[in-house]
Amino acid sequence: MPPRHPATGHFPTIAEVLRLPVLAEGMPRVLAGASQLHRAVRWVHVTELLNPADFLEGGELVLTTGMPYPEDASKLRDYVDQLADVGAAGLVVELGHRYRKVPDELVAACRAREVPLVELARGVRFIDVTQTVHALILDAQGALLRRGRDIQDIFTALTLRGASPEELVHTTAELAGAPVVLEDLTHRVLMCELLGRPYEPVVSAWSRRSRAAPTLEKLAPSGPEGWLIAPVQDHHGLWGRLVLLDSRLNTEPDPEHVLVLERAAVALTMARLAGPAWWERRAHRSVLRDLCERRFRSPADARARAEALGLPAFGHRLFAVVIRHTRCGGEGEQLDERIAKALTQTGVRALVGETAPGRIGVLLALAQASAWQPVAERIGRLAREELGPEAVVAVGPGVTDLSGIARSWQEAEQTADAITPASPERWFYVPADVELPELLGVLREDTRLQRYAERQLTRLIEHDDRNSGDLLPALRSYLTAAGNKSVAAKLAGMSRQAYYQRLHTIERLLGCDLESGLQRTSLHVAVLVLDARVAAAPGP
Repeated sequence: MPPRHPATGHFPTIAEVLRLPVLAEGMPRVLAGASQLHRAVRWVHVTELLNPADFLEGGELVLTTGMPYPEDASKLRDYVDQLADVGAAGLVVELGHRYRKVPDELVAACRAREVPLVELARGVRFIDVTQTVHALILDAQGALLRRGRDIQDIFTALTLRGASPEELVHTTAELAGAPVVLEDLTHRVLMCELLGRPYEPVVSAWSRRSRAAPTLEKLAPSGPEGWLIAPVQDHHGLWGRLVLLDSRLNTEPDPEHVLVLERAAVALTMARLAGPAWWERRAHRSVLRDLCERRFRSPADARARAEALGLPAFGHRLFAVVIRHTRCGGEGEQLDERIAKALTQTGVRALVGETAPGRIGVLLALAQASAWQPVAERIGRLAREELGPEAVVAVGPGVTDLSGIARSWQEAEQTADAITPASPERWFYVPADVELPELLGVLREDTRLQRYAERQLTRLIEHDDRNSGDLLPALRSYLTAAGNKSVAAKLAGMSRQAYYQRLHTIERLLGCDLESGLQRTSLHVAVLVLDARVAAAPGP
């Protein structure tokens, strides 16, 4: 029995057909188009005519014993041109009937048009060839139909349960076994599934490479890299493109890949039409989280992914901005969209997205490092207008490479957490604005600090509780006044004599000397920790 082509929906190639015993008996030899033997054979056609194009539709392997040899060699070139123009897979010529040798003019014409030309030194039964190859083709077509139904069911189920665009892209890549990229019309990579491959070689210089692959009206291979591209629509028409990156260049698209990409593009279009979809914000959010959590496997990967999303990572100063707010629901998502539009209108390149509940992240890329303050102020004003006076905008130190953005992000996060409450006169904060009280506010949950404050102040607190006293407020006034007793007495609202008596009682209970700068500092830290805990406690 001849070997069967695997019933996976793939049509047999010319190379596979030539290896079949029914053709191997003819001692096939490739005379032209050896680089095109990967072409799929969609049918086998036997003809002796010099004008076969009227009977072909493309993809046929033409078998002939040798058409009548024309007196004018140009007719052989016309014959080959017809085969090439109609998209025939290749030409097989059996020697012995008309030709003892394939004409040189025919070989030259096939080489010029890259049409595979095969000679058979021995005769074979063409009917056996057609029956064998057609059986393979029918098997492939049947398998492709069954596979098409399975693919349709998969994407229908995903659409019905409202799968995310990330899941649709991931499923597309898994089914096709190749990297998949979803881009918008400005050639920014919003989502991609690379199946474990690094970003750098796949999406580097993406905009330039993508622009070299024109958008066609329907799914088709495009561009010098042979990408398979399907258009994605929305309410306004063409919205973006779904791109399948197959490593096999200059090949006909795999029929199964075509099915997968068609169904995926329809599912993505349905998702776009279902309602407002902040896909750009989702993409920004994903990349921001990956950057601040150091999920990229290398700096080159991080740079390639950021640049593919439209952020110029090279030759720019990068700033991490964190907006802390207390709004809930979808207000944060709406704000990040407004911030992104406001920055775009002023020509500022940035990634903007909600990175966590109550957190909006902005990654600025500025050609001039000194321009960050006006941009930060603009973000602060917008955040305050939209989210109220409790919104805090913090800016981390600028870096020159994405590998340092995680550290900048961490400092911006810590600054945003430390500033409570925000000053109405300040539109943004930087790490240098975090002083001891703010720092202790950030560290208030540290049990070591809590135990320290308890050890320093327990006797004072217990005395006030038993006697309804005011020793702790008196101590706070003394520390706030930096040891100036007259000023402290006024802050406490007491006479000097009464206030001095409070200080003597404090020294006795705590066993300390309030004239000691070190002991005063220790008590001040303890009081600040206690105050930070009280300020953060829920309740009226």
